[in-house]
Amino acid sequence: MSSNLFTSTLASSLRGWQGIAARTDAEQPEQLLQLYEFENCPHCRIVREVLTELDLDAQIFPCPKGGQRYREELMERGGKAQFPYLIDPNTGAEMYESMDILRYLYQQYGGGDVPLRWRVVPLQKLSSTLATVARITRGMYAVKSRPPKQPLELYSFEGSPFARPVREVLCQMEIPYILRSCGRSEPGEWLPPKLRERLGIQPGSQLHNRVALLEKEGKQGIPYLYDPNTGEGLFESEAIIAYLEKSYAA
Repeated sequence: MSSNLFTSTLASSLRGWQGIAARTDAEQPEQLLQLYEFENCPHCRIVREVLTELDLDAQIFPCPKGGQRYREELMERGGKAQFPYLIDPNTGAEMYESMDILRYLYQQYGGGDVPLRWRVVPLQKLSSTLATVARITRGMYAVKSRPPKQPLELYSFEGSPFARPVREVLCQMEIPYILRSCGRSEPGEWLPPKLRERLGIQPGSQLHNRVALLEKEGKQGIPYLYDPNTGEGLFESEAIIAYLEKSYAA
């Protein structure tokens, strides 16, 4: 196991593997949520975990430290460079503060009841901070890149050790993308894709993004990146990262 995958797995473990399981009964907004955030921020991680749990997609505007592409845009809109920042075009709501965003998402799309574990705020913030320490500075500082004309699409779930390195690179390069939430809702989805293929197991997921991915590519694997600018679609984190660096590095 590479050091990158090891520390990514450690980060997921320190969070108690939250941001994996998804509900199938959450309400789906008509328009995409918008989230200004950066990948290795402990407060942003909490919001992304809730997006996975409620099976919500979002337009991600990466704001790494030193970034110029969206930090200034957020300053003009919200008045301060604080993360995360959520915009819901369906209701007109805009807000800072991870726990306020969490409560809003559960109230608006999750039936109103916030799970008990999310009410233990100090413990949640502590373990998310420890997960940040495990990844050191990955996904934190901006690197030069060329922006795509259209946002990319990433099929991911927050707790995936394989998807995290891809999100970190997207963040560092300030590449906007649509996060297609693909949590797990069926027992067979908890098996690794290669093992599922070997055993001939094809989980009948009820999650719209997993169904769409299966129809598009004939299999479900996370992460999966689709680039509408080139028509390229890729599985496997190493292949995706190599593609991003080849296509968008300055």
